[in-house]
Amino acid sequence: MPATVETPWPVALLSTKIRGYIERLGTVWVEGEVTQWGASGGNVYGKLKDLSEDATVSFTIWSSVRSRLTGEFSQGDRVVALVKPSYWVKGGTLTMQVFELRHVGLGDLLERLERLRKQLAGEGLFDVSRKKPLPFLPHCIGLVTGKNSDAEKDVIRNAQLRWPAVTFRVAHSIVQGDRAAGEIIAAIQRLDADPEVDVIIVARGGGDFQNLLAFSDEGVVRAAAACSTPLVSAIGHEADRPLLDEVADLRASTPTDAAKRVVPDVTDELNRVQQAKARLSTRLTGILSHEVDRLTQLRSRPVLAGTDWIVDSRSEDLTRYVARGAELVGRAVERADSVVADLRSQLRALSPQGTLDRGYAIVQLDSGHVLHAPEDAPDGTPLLITLARGSVNATSTESASGVAPTK
Repeated sequence: MPATVETPWPVALLSTKIRGYIERLGTVWVEGEVTQWGASGGNVYGKLKDLSEDATVSFTIWSSVRSRLTGEFSQGDRVVALVKPSYWVKGGTLTMQVFELRHVGLGDLLERLERLRKQLAGEGLFDVSRKKPLPFLPHCIGLVTGKNSDAEKDVIRNAQLRWPAVTFRVAHSIVQGDRAAGEIIAAIQRLDADPEVDVIIVARGGGDFQNLLAFSDEGVVRAAAACSTPLVSAIGHEADRPLLDEVADLRASTPTDAAKRVVPDVTDELNRVQQAKARLSTRLTGILSHEVDRLTQLRSRPVLAGTDWIVDSRSEDLTRYVARGAELVGRAVERADSVVADLRSQLRALSPQGTLDRGYAIVQLDSGHVLHAPEDAPDGTPLLITLARGSVNATSTESASGVAPTK
């Protein structure tokens, strides 16, 4: 009978009809990610999430089916399951009863990862030139890892054993499952924004290939590439390297290896300092000893044994130079005297005084002009006669020959 206000169905009837409709769906193969896996009494109760959409269904694996499963399954696995919808009338819940469960073929996952790897490599996210050097001695280390995990304990313990003063900023996140990628991205960004964090370590203590898929998530890889703080990947998985290893500034094989490569050993550094001081001391001592020996050799030479030799050797040169100078000056003076004597003789021979000394005289008129002809001195002309020694005054008189004698 159809349900009406007057004749409503009982809840049990509705539930029974719902179960009938659902059971007619039969079995179907579905693919998804195991986001919850809990065993109780040999049975398994969990949830299966769509790989791309926000859709989740519950599933149940009875002990009889579980005993036939060939693989080991856990949270975070990607699987293909043969399920049959089952509606529990008493509780009003829908669940999927699992009859077969298989891991998704690794070939498919590897192909997807390889395509993503090539895409990110083509964008240059894996280039060596982008990798940042780690600080020699970080004061504060950012750590992204699971809460209370062995990886967290290993990193902190080994780092503080090597350098006790180092501090940590720990950002916990789940490291597998559907929410792992988002939490890892948030943790990396939070630590990168902290100005006190010098280096970031993303650590997990290994795991199988599927459990590490969160560290190959495109969002995680891009968050690591955009990180301005040097980042170390310490996933601890050698066989299948997640993409985070490719983009990280440094890849460590294990969380313990990350602690050793990020933090120097204080004992080793102190030993290096002592060795450097010893080498420096030895080198300086050798240089000083060499210079002292060289100075001793220089001081032992005759030229430095006494200082009188400098004056003595130069005094002989000075005496020789003085004598030579006096000789040269004397010769120059003699030559100059000879030249002066010659010039004096020539001057005397050519001078008017020489002519006067030979008996000649110079007759001058009152005007001072020299008398050259008798007609220039008519009778009674006063004259001045200059002799070799002195002069006399005279007056001209006319002679019979027409020459005016003087008197």
